[in-house]
Amino acid sequence: MKKRILLKIGSNTLTKETDQISRGKIEDIGRQIASLKEDYEFIIVSSGAIAAAKQFVKLEHNGEDINVKQALAAIGQPHLMRMFQESFRELGLFSAQCLLSYSDFENPKSKANIKNTIDILVSNNFIPIINENDTVAADEIQFGDNDKLAALTAALLKADLLMIATNTDGIYTKISIENGKPETISEVLGVSSLQQEVSSGKSSHGTGGMQSKVEAATIAQNAGIETWIVNGLNDSFITDAFSGSGNHTKIKTKNGHFSEDH
Repeated sequence: MKKRILLKIGSNTLTKETDQISRGKIEDIGRQIASLKEDYEFIIVSSGAIAAAKQFVKLEHNGEDINVKQALAAIGQPHLMRMFQESFRELGLFSAQCLLSYSDFENPKSKANIKNTIDILVSNNFIPIINENDTVAADEIQFGDNDKLAALTAALLKADLLMIATNTDGIYTKISIENGKPETISEVLGVSSLQQEVSSGKSSHGTGGMQSKVEAATIAQNAGIETWIVNGLNDSFITDAFSGSGNHTKIKTKNGHFSEDH
C-alpha cells in the first residue's frame, strides 16, 4: 500500500517569494513526486491563483488593474493549472483540477462525492490539484491560504501525512524569533504546546500565518493524521523531509507516527 501524502503548497513557495509563479519550483515539486511515486501517492492543495493572475492579467486586459480577489482567482486559476500540467507532463505525471468550497465539507453527499472522485483520480495515477473555488467564496468563509482546506481534505481522504510547504523552516520558538535567531521546533506531540509559540502575523503573499498552520494541524490531529511543516523554498524539500535532513516541524499524533520507512 502506498502512503498517501496531502501536500499543501503556499503562494510563498510557488512564487519563491517573488511576484510571479516559479516554473522552476513547480518542476522541483514534480521531480520529487516522480522520484517517490513507487511508495507514495500525492494529492496537492495549491494556492497561487491570484499570484498567477497578477502575472498575466496586464498582458490580457489592456494593462488595467483588477483588485477583486475572486475575479483575480478566476483569471489566474487556469494559468496556474496549465503550468502544473505542462511541467508535470514533461515528467510523465498527469494532473487534474479539483475546486472545492467550504460548504462542500458540511454536506455529507458532497463529501462522499469528493472522496470518490479523488480516489478514482489517484487510483488512475492522476495527481489531484485542489484549490478553493474562490469565485463562490464569501469573505467570512475563505480558508487561510488553503491551510484549513488542506487539513479538511487530508481528513476526508484519510491521508497518512499532511505536509504544509511554507517559507520558514517549520515553526520557530517565539523567544528565538524575538532574539532574531529563529530556531525550529523539530518535533511535538499534539498542538497544545505550539499555541503559545505562534503569533497571528500574516505572510507576504498568502493569507495564512503560522496560526492557520496550527489550526490546520489541529484538524489533522483530530483525524489521527501527522502534520509536517516544511520549507518549500528549498529545492528537494519533500525528499529532504522524508530523509530526515533539513529543519522542519513534525506534529506527531498519539496513535503512533508517520514512518518514512518503506
